[in-house]
Amino acid sequence: MGCCSSASAAQSSKREWKPLEDRSCTDIPWLLLFILFCIGMGFICGFSVATGAAARLVSGYDSYGNICGQRNAKLEAISNSGMDHTHRKYVFFLDPCNLDLINRKIKSIALCVAACPTQELKTLSEVQKFAETNGSALCSYNLKPSEYTTSSKSSVLCPKLPVPASAPIPFFHRCAPVNISCYAKFAEALITFVSDNSVLHRLISGVMTSKEIILGLCLLSLVLSMILMVIIRYISRVLVWILTILVILGSLGGTGVLWWLYAKQRMSPKETVIPEQLQIAEDNLRALLIYAISATVFTVILFLIMLVMRKRVALTIALFHVAGKVFIHLPLLVFQPFWTFFALVLFWAYWIMTLLFLGTTGSAVQNEQGFVEFKISGPLQYMWWYHVVGLIWISEFILACQQMTVAGAVVTYYFTRDKRNLPFTPILASVNRLIRYHLGTVAKGSFIITLVKIPRMILMYIHSQLKGKENACARCVLKSCICCLWCLEKCLNYLNQNAYTATAINSTNFCTSAKDAFVILVENALRVAAINTVGDFMLFLGKVLIVCSTGLAGIMLLNYQQDYTVWVLPLIIVCLFAFLVAHCFLSIYEMVVDVLFLCFAIDTKYNDGSPGREFYMDKVLMEFVENSRKAMKEAGKGGVADARELKPMLRKR
Repeated sequence: MGCCSSASAAQSSKREWKPLEDRSCTDIPWLLLFILFCIGMGFICGFSVATGAAARLVSGYDSYGNICGQRNAKLEAISNSGMDHTHRKYVFFLDPCNLDLINRKIKSIALCVAACPTQELKTLSEVQKFAETNGSALCSYNLKPSEYTTSSKSSVLCPKLPVPASAPIPFFHRCAPVNISCYAKFAEALITFVSDNSVLHRLISGVMTSKEIILGLCLLSLVLSMILMVIIRYISRVLVWILTILVILGSLGGTGVLWWLYAKQRMSPKETVIPEQLQIAEDNLRALLIYAISATVFTVILFLIMLVMRKRVALTIALFHVAGKVFIHLPLLVFQPFWTFFALVLFWAYWIMTLLFLGTTGSAVQNEQGFVEFKISGPLQYMWWYHVVGLIWISEFILACQQMTVAGAVVTYYFTRDKRNLPFTPILASVNRLIRYHLGTVAKGSFIITLVKIPRMILMYIHSQLKGKENACARCVLKSCICCLWCLEKCLNYLNQNAYTATAINSTNFCTSAKDAFVILVENALRVAAINTVGDFMLFLGKVLIVCSTGLAGIMLLNYQQDYTVWVLPLIIVCLFAFLVAHCFLSIYEMVVDVLFLCFAIDTKYNDGSPGREFYMDKVLMEFVENSRKAMKEAGKGGVADARELKPMLRKR
């Protein structure tokens, strides 16, 4: 919970910022609201399990409401219910390939059987023989095995021929076809190039054959990401200026080429051009002139921006350098993505299992075909909406906890003058402060993001449902709203992250911290722009470098794997994993840079380096400040800093 301090810092000239322990919490209502919401999530899970959904989900049930593998009670007005299926433990579908893509279910009669057919059954005689041999009747309960080949109802009550070979799904007791070619309609939405089953088999066999190589390449991407985080600290200056020079030279070169082409075409003789092509040549000349003028304006603006922001670029370099030192002093920061990912995976697994329980809970209802479906009636039927909101809010809460933990650790590092006096584990100390004081702040910040995400997801769902049906105006309005909500979400994410940093510094509640962070960001708008453009571009190039390096290593290793010829899927898996790993690590690096910048901005605003008001910043940042002061003095502006006391770091209430 966001908190406020009731004590002041030491008044010595070498005063230290310390996370004071005597704090009064201010965001308790939001923490209580979040706890109540989580209790509601637990109620949904408990309700779905208590109403028998767990047994129906795991053991499966037939079209008459009987749970496989146990004795069942009779359901009123439903035939074939209340059967003893103690020895029939598997669910078998008469037509497993008849899929309902809209409702996401199999449109087929489901039966409980003793065993799944492990071999293809082409005729009813083979189905009858299978029932007599294995004691597993694959036709409806109303039909005896001896009547399979003689009854006129066999075409309706028996499985569709040929019966594909199947195997039970582990833990869920459903007979699933071994050959998944009949499910190609699901795959077509994701893999458009799969036109026949042989291609899919070759892709899957390629993954299975090269699983050791894939695992090794994933570990390689992990190692490369760690190495890159160290390297950036030492090559940041060279890399930034190389990129800047290349951008300027590329812009100048492109503009020069356009003017040269314009001059060349203008000086070319017009007499040799036939009348039909004269108008085309004039149009091309006019277009070249427009392109050349536009490129010139762009180059001039870019050059002026680079000229104005060159000192801010130097600040970006210094912050990247200090960020490298942070990771040396706080090595546990590297493992933050792992803990966050692990927590998200655990929560997502719980959420999916609860969703599956919800899909099979409720009372037995007879549908139009006379078969049983389980549906929830009354207000409880809207529980899945609550469950979806929980997915977004709790996921955002977990991510916000990571941001607050990183912010607290980096703030402790920045405002500790003697790095030898750092806590033994600043990360664990930050986690402790988060749990004791800041959970309400995190809950409030994540809820704000949830409020923006839910409308955007609803609009995206409406857009997907109306695709091809709405008119051009409605489509434009929908896309505009989705785009605006996406931009708002990104802005709020950035503001939230800085609000968490301000909370770690000031010990204020979320709204006060967000206001303080917003003021600082507005006052340093050009610096923020430089860091977000140059810094983000550097990190993006780092991600591309890791993906390309991992992909190249994959091609070289897979070249020696002669057991298969299709490398597409293994390389895609490796490159996606490499990008995700690089994104996780470098996003932590980016987060550290943003926290350092806010600390630096507050430090320079309320300290000037004089006795009693010494800077907290690293020597590299001090060199940047001294160089800026010299430049200001040469320009006749002096270098006197604001003489206010250090209020934002130690705010009284």
